Amino acid sequence: MKKIVIPNAGSYDVLRLEEHPDPVAGPGEVLVAVEAIGVNYADCVVRMGLYESAKKYVGWPITPGFEVAGTVSALGEGVTDLEVGARVIAVTRFGGYASHVVVPRHQVFPAPARLDTYQAAAFPSVHLTAWYALHELTRLRPGMKILVHSAAGGVGGALLQVARIAGCFVVGVVGGSHKIEAARQLGADVVIDKRAENLWETAARHAPEGYDIVLDANGAETLKHSYRHLGPGGRLIIYGFHTMMPRRGGRPDYLKLAVDFVRTPRFNPLDLCNDNKSVLSFNLSYLFPRADLLKEAMDQLLGWVEQGKLQPPQLRTYPLAEVGEAHLAIESGTTVGKLVLTV
Repeated sequence: MKKIVIPNAGSYDVLRLEEHPDPVAGPGEVLVAVEAIGVNYADCVVRMGLYESAKKYVGWPITPGFEVAGTVSALGEGVTDLEVGARVIAVTRFGGYASHVVVPRHQVFPAPARLDTYQAAAFPSVHLTAWYALHELTRLRPGMKILVHSAAGGVGGALLQVARIAGCFVVGVVGGSHKIEAARQLGADVVIDKRAENLWETAARHAPEGYDIVLDANGAETLKHSYRHLGPGGRLIIYGFHTMMPRRGGRPDYLKLAVDFVRTPRFNPLDLCNDNKSVLSFNLSYLFPRADLLKEAMDQLLGWVEQGKLQPPQLRTYPLAEVGEAHLAIESGTTVGKLVLTV
C-alpha cells in the first residue's frame, strides 16, 4: 500500500510517500480500501510536532489523517454486519493518509448515497466536531444567538448548518469577501467580514444582550472578546488555536507561540460564577474510542444528510503525492470548505 509517513517534525518536505505492506484486519476490525482522504488543519499541527494526542498515542514516525472514504476490502473475525465492497466512511485516530487502513468496526459507517466519495471523506471530522460542540457540550434551543468564527471553513460550515437545523440565529465570521457567500449558503443569518468591518461592534449590534454560544478556534486573537460578548448563561466553546500557527513556511514560530501563550486568557472559576458564563473545550481525537458517542453522532448526522438538511462543503482535491500543497493551502487561511486527497 501507499501511505504518507512523517519521520520527524518539520515543514512540507517531511511528508514522504512510501510503499508498505498492506495491513491485515484483526478481530473486530475492518480493512478499508481508501479512495479519498479528508484533510484537516490538525494534520498540519501533527506534522509540526505540536499535536499532543499524536505524541501520546503514536510518536514518530507517524502517518496523519482522521477520515477516509472507500470500500470494505476485508473483514476481521467477528465482523458480520458489513459486506466486502460496501461503500463506507471511516474515522481514524491518525493513519488516514494511506491507500488502505484498518480500523475498529465502530469507527466505520455506511456512506450516504447523497454524498460522492470525495464528499464522504470530507464529512466526519468537521461534522463530528460540530455535533459534539452543539449537542454534547450544550443544549440548543430555537432562537438562540450563536457566533461562529471561521464560518466558511470545514468546521465553521458544519457548525452553521447544525445550528440552523436547531432553529438558532447564527452570525458567521469570515476573513475575506470571497468567503461571504459560502457562509450564507451554509446557513448564516448574518456574515461579518472582519477584514471589511469592525468585528466586535458588528457582532454586538446583532446580539445587544450577548450571545448564547460563541464557537472559537482562533486562540489568543479572539478568545478574550469572544468571552466578553457572551450573554447571561452564555458558553464559550473552544476547539483550536489556529492563529498561533504559521500561515506560511510550514514551521511554527516559537517566539510567536510563546507570546500568544502569554496572551491567551485564563478563566478564573470565581469570575465564571460571578459572570454567569461557561468556558468549554475538547479535542475530538480523544473521543474516538467512545463507540456509543460515535454511533449516536453519526446516526444523527447521516440521517440529516439523507433528509437533505446537511449539504456538503465546497471541495478542492489534491493527489496523495501532492499532500504538501494541500497543507500549504489549508495553512494559508484562504481556503473555503474542505480539502481532500485522492488515492
